[in-house]
Parts: sequence; structure tokens; C-alpha cells
Amino acid sequence: MRGKALILAEIEKIPNFTAPISNVTVALGREAILECGVDNLSAFKVAWLRVDTQTILTIHSHVITKNHRIAVTHTEHRNWYLHIRDVREADKGWYMCQINTDPMKSQVGYLNVVVPPDILDYPTSADMVVREGANVSLRCAATGSPEPSIMWRREGGESITLPNGHEVPSLEGPMLNITKASRLHMGPYLCIASNGVPPSVSKRIMLIVHFSPMIWIQNQLVGAMEGQQITLECHSEAYPKSINYWTKNDGHIISQGTKYEPVLVDNAYKVHMKLTIKAVNSSDYGSYKCIAKNSLGETDGTIKLYHIPTPSTPKPTTITTTRLPATTRKSSSKSKMKIHKDTPIDLTLNEIGTEEITKERDISLPSSQGNPRNIEKLENLGEVLSYAPTASGSSVVTIAVGLSLFTIMFVFV
Repeated sequence: MRGKALILAEIEKIPNFTAPISNVTVALGREAILECGVDNLSAFKVAWLRVDTQTILTIHSHVITKNHRIAVTHTEHRNWYLHIRDVREADKGWYMCQINTDPMKSQVGYLNVVVPPDILDYPTSADMVVREGANVSLRCAATGSPEPSIMWRREGGESITLPNGHEVPSLEGPMLNITKASRLHMGPYLCIASNGVPPSVSKRIMLIVHFSPMIWIQNQLVGAMEGQQITLECHSEAYPKSINYWTKNDGHIISQGTKYEPVLVDNAYKVHMKLTIKAVNSSDYGSYKCIAKNSLGETDGTIKLYHIPTPSTPKPTTITTTRLPATTRKSSSKSKMKIHKDTPIDLTLNEIGTEEITKERDISLPSSQGNPRNIEKLENLGEVLSYAPTASGSSVVTIAVGLSLFTIMFVFV
């Protein structure tokens, strides 16, 4: 019995692992720590080894390897820690915690090193220049652990047009194919690589599409009155960027001055051309050309500036009256009358209502015989404006008929 008890006591003194080694995942460049728990270590020693190379890293509290990134620590000889600083992708693999018992006791744990994505410059496309209508293929290659996925986006948020005509906000895969590239495809594209390990990375690839200039004009006929300020407008598109200017009928280039103010507003491959003409005069009417040219060609558009007559201000209606001298003509004893049509003058003179001319409705003309004569019949001709007797015994009556003015002189013989 005593021998059996001694055996049991010896068994209790043999070291044992308290738990399996946990697998560890760490990002590139960080520190990895593997833990090995041991009970009843007593005089035995713990060692750490690299399994795939059978390299002894540490024995008890001593570092055996010459790798300065390796260290070992423990807490009361129970928990033993292997430290690997500044982890590299090559550190990935199995590590063994070993107790030098007889037979030896050991257990292993796995160190996984994850690597953020990195875009490779050589296989990845650089900035590209193509002619409009050409087919384009953009490629993006990346490394990392785990293997990164590739996604394409346009930097400005525009849609990506697939070869089948469908438009998508983004596209996955290492290749981006564009069929018959146009100016609408021009711009920066982003190749984005990610694998769940921060940070994701991207590369900017500029696609440049060359095409000859084109011009469109919204209003080809523009009217203006003399003295008015007017602005002519053209829109051009070209790449490489075009030289833009205005000319007049004679072909001379219009430059900045007190008379003309040309303005160019650039937006990528688009140019908004404006020509402001200050105080238009008769010499400004005619044709104007907006011209755009680059290394691939030249084009122009024509705007015709025509004259709009200035609205005329109606002249005020004027009335004037004239006193006529008395005349005598031999005839029958009945009175005769002469009608004179007068030339109008400005109403603002307000000559009606003067001392000599008075507006009347019912007028009695004295005859040479002293019998009164009523001239109400004259009102049938128009409005009686004035009555004036003369020294010779005749009378002058002014009548308005429509827009005309008549002076009637009665002569009594």
C-alpha cells in the first residue's frame, strides 16, 4: 500500500497542460502572443519551438533563437507566453509548447498573420489615353491575406456602363472592359481592394478620351435694339482642350475691350462661350462665329445678330386756332361761308379758353339787318369750339370735326 501511495504522489507531481493553446490571428506588423498553461511544473522546464522548421525559440526563461523579435514571459511558472513582435507574413504557422518530461509532453497552436491589401503597380493599368470609339480594358491586381476582392467605381459617382448597355454603380472583378469609349466614359476610375483587414486601398486610374471639337448653339438668331447690351452664347466640347475665340463678319478675332467682353467657362472637356456686346449700334449687326480648334480638328458655329426697331413714342395731339381777317364777296343777300383747315400745334399750349376763343354750344350770330340767326345746324358738322365777331361785322366760328379743326368765316353782304 505504501508503494502505491508513493507512485500516486509522484504522478501528482508530473506537469500537465491546463488548456489547449488558442489559435491567434494578428495583423501584419502587430505583436502576437501565444499562451501555454502548465500545472505542477516543479523542476521541469518549458520550451517553445517553431514546428515547420523545428527551430527551438526559447527554453524556460531564455531566448535561444537569434531572432530579436522573439521574447518569453511567465506568471508564477504557470502561464508561459511566447511574444513575437512586428509580426511578418513569414511568421504564420504552427508553434509548439513543450515540457521536458519523459516522455515529452507538448501541444501546438496556430499563428495566422493577416495582411491588408496592397495594389501592385506593375500589373495594374496606368492612366490611359484612347481615341473616341476605341475599346478599353482596365486591370487591377492586388495582394494580401486573405486574398483581396477588387471593386471598380467612378470617382465622381457616375454609373459604369457595361458592354450590354446596363448601368451599374460599381463592378466587381480585376478587369473593367469598356466598349466603344466615348467622352462620357472619360474621367477617373477607382480600383478598390479589400479583404476585411483594414485599411482597404485604392488606385486612381484616369481614362482620357480624345475627340475633335464640336459646337452647338441654342439661339442662332438674336435680335437687339440699338443701345441695348446683348450676350451671344455657344457651347463647345473637345479633348485635348480646344482654343476658343469669336470672330465677326470680316474674320477678325474679337478681343476684350470696352465694346466686347468675351468670356470662357471651362468644365472638363466642355466650354461655355459668351460674347457680350455693350451698347449695340448699327455697325454691330451681322454674323458672329464662335470657333473651337484642337490638334484633332476645328469647327465653328454662326449666330446672326439682327436689328429690332426701337418702339416710336406717339406724338401728342395738338390744336391751334387762327383768327382770319374779314373778307367781302359780292353775291346774293344770303350769307356765304369759307372753310379753312388749320395745322395742329401742341395741346400743352392750352390755347382753347383764351380771352378771344371760348367754347360754346349755342351761338347766335347777329345779321347785318339786326335779326338774330341761330347756327345750331353747325353743331351737326362737329363741336363748336369758339365764336369771334370781327370789326367788319362778320363772324368767325371754329369747329372740331374728328381730329381736324375748321375755321368758318361768315360774311354778310
